[in-house]
Amino acid sequence: MDLYADVEGEVVLLPGEIKLISAGIYLDIPEGYEAEIRPRSGLALKHGISIVNSPGTIDSDYRGLIGLIMINHGKEPFTIRRCDRIAQMVIRDIARAEIIVRSQLDETVRSHGGFGHTGK
Repeated sequence: MDLYADVEGEVVLLPGEIKLISAGIYLDIPEGYEAEIRPRSGLALKHGISIVNSPGTIDSDYRGLIGLIMINHGKEPFTIRRCDRIAQMVIRDIARAEIIVRSQLDETVRSHGGFGHTGK
């Protein structure tokens, strides 16, 4: 679902600037779920606007006002107005992992190769 800006008047986001923008909503997310906050692709493509901690996570026990940490990666100032669509939210189920401390890991073909190791 889309999230909308809950700002008074206008907020200008200068190139390179980061601001917390209110979405104006509170959530009651059931245990075992989270909300993921994602940038809108049109704002990213046309203006370089994104979410700094993308995807952002809202835990099920959080009950505060939803705020979006927005950044302007573009070259021009970007104006955010009340009720502008500024992000997207997805509600997802989560799994809680059980951490087991081990002195040795299982071997795999890839092993410790990363960052381009697969050649694709």
